[in-house]
Amino acid sequence: MVTVSKKEFVNNAKLWQVGLFALNNTATNLYFFIMAFVSYYATGVAGLTVMIISSVLMGMRVFDGITDPIVGYFIDKTNSKFGKFRPFMLAGNIILAATALIIFNVTHHIPQEFQLIFFIFIYAIHMIGYTFQAACTRAAQTVLTNNPKQRPLFSGFDATYNIGVFIGGQILVASYLVPKYGGFTEGLFLELSLYVVILSALFTVLAISAIWEKDQTKYFGFAEKTVKTNFKDYWPVIKRNRPLQMLVLAASTDKLANSVLRQPAVPVMFFGIMLGDYALSGTLSAVTIIPTLIITYAGIMFARKTGLKNVFVIGTWGALLFFGLTLGLLLLIDPATISFSNLTLTTILFFILYTLGYSFMGFTGNIVIPMIADTSDYETHVTGRYVPGMISTIFSFVDKLISSFAITLVGILLAFIGYRDEFPQVDELLTPSLFVMTIILYFAIPMIGWIISLIAMKFYELDGKRMKEIQDEIAEVKQIYVEKDAMPSLIDEKK
Repeated sequence: MVTVSKKEFVNNAKLWQVGLFALNNTATNLYFFIMAFVSYYATGVAGLTVMIISSVLMGMRVFDGITDPIVGYFIDKTNSKFGKFRPFMLAGNIILAATALIIFNVTHHIPQEFQLIFFIFIYAIHMIGYTFQAACTRAAQTVLTNNPKQRPLFSGFDATYNIGVFIGGQILVASYLVPKYGGFTEGLFLELSLYVVILSALFTVLAISAIWEKDQTKYFGFAEKTVKTNFKDYWPVIKRNRPLQMLVLAASTDKLANSVLRQPAVPVMFFGIMLGDYALSGTLSAVTIIPTLIITYAGIMFARKTGLKNVFVIGTWGALLFFGLTLGLLLLIDPATISFSNLTLTTILFFILYTLGYSFMGFTGNIVIPMIADTSDYETHVTGRYVPGMISTIFSFVDKLISSFAITLVGILLAFIGYRDEFPQVDELLTPSLFVMTIILYFAIPMIGWIISLIAMKFYELDGKRMKEIQDEIAEVKQIYVEKDAMPSLIDEKK
C-alpha cells in the first residue's frame, strides 16, 4: 500500500496561471461590452424599432439565465481527453465570434420581413456561446486552486482587466470610432466587432493555456471520474447548500443595485438634472479607477489572511457607509453647487465620499467569483459530489433573473411619476417628484441591496477558518481513497 501525503492534494496555482485564466472573463466581457451597443445597431443600421428591440433584449436576458443550468449540467457530465472546461471555453468563443460578426455585419442585409426573426435566432445562439464560456470562469475556479490564500488573487487580475475593457472600450468608441465614422454606422460596427473577435480569441487561448495543467480528473473534488447528475439534482443542491443560497442572495441584490445605477436614465437624472452637469458622470468614472484598484488590491491582501467572506462584508459596509454619507451631504446642500470648474469644500467632500462609495461597490463585485468556488467545495465536502458546473450556473441563473429586473424596475418607477413614453432628458428642470425618484434610484435601492447582503452574510459560514477546515477534510478523504480505494463507502458515510 502506497502512503500519500496530504500535501499532494493541496492544489496551488502559479501566479501566471491565475492571471492568465482571469482573461477568460475578459474574453466574454468584451462581447458583453459590444452587445451594449446592439440596440444602436439594430435601430440605426438594421432599422428595427426601439420598442421591439428593447423587448427582444429583455427576453434574451431571461433566455440567457434559463440556459445556464442546462450548460452547467453538460459541464458536469463532461470529462474528455481535452478536459472538462477547455472544450466549453473554446467552443463558446468560436460561437461568440461567429454570431457577433453575423449580428453586426449581416442582419441589415436580410430582407426586412425576416430581419427580426433572423436577429433573434442568431442572438439566441450568441447567448448560448456566452454561457458556454462564462460558466467556466466560475466553475473552473475549483480546479485552478483550492488554496484560500490564492483564490482572492483572481479578483485583482479580473478588476484590472475589466477596467481596460469597459473604460478603455468606451474611450475607443467615443473618442476614435464615433468621430471616424460620424456616428454609430455600419463601418463602426464592422471595425469594433473585428477588434473584439481578435482580442477575445487571443485572451481565450491564453486562458486555456493557464488551465491546461489543472483541467484533469485528479483536481475534480474527491472524484476520479465524472459524477452522474440529472436536472432533478438541482433542487436538492439549492435546498441543502446554505452558503450558496446566501451568496446568491447577497450577490444578486448587489447586482440589482449595480444594474439600476447603470440604466441610462439614472445617471441622466442624477448628474444631468440633479447636479446639472451630465459630463461629471464621465469624469468621475475615470477618477474612480485608481481608488477602486487600490481598494481591490488592499482587500485581496486582507482576504488572503482572513478569507473572502470577511472582505466581502467589509466592502459592503464601505459602500453602504459612503453612499449614505454622500446622500446626507446632498440633502444638506444645493446639489447644483457641485462643480469641478469652481472647486469648493463641498465639491471636494462630495468627490471624496462618492469616489470611496463607488470604489467599495466595485470591489464587492470583483470578489464574488472566487466565493462561488468556495460554495462548490462546500458541496463536495458535504456530499462527495463534484458539480462545479451546477453550482456556478445555479448562481448565474438566479443572478441574471434578478438583475434583469433592473430595466423593468426603473421603467415602472419612472412611469409612476409620469414618464411613460420617454425617459427624463438632461435639460429638464428638477421637479420635486424627479428629486425624490432620483434619490430612490441612485441611493435607496442600492443601499437596501447592501443591507440585504449584510444580513445574508450573517448566515454564510464559509469564512477563512471554515474553508481551511473544508480543504483539509477533502484532502484527508482523498488520501484515504487513494490508499484504500474506499470512495463509495466514504461518500455514503458523508451523506
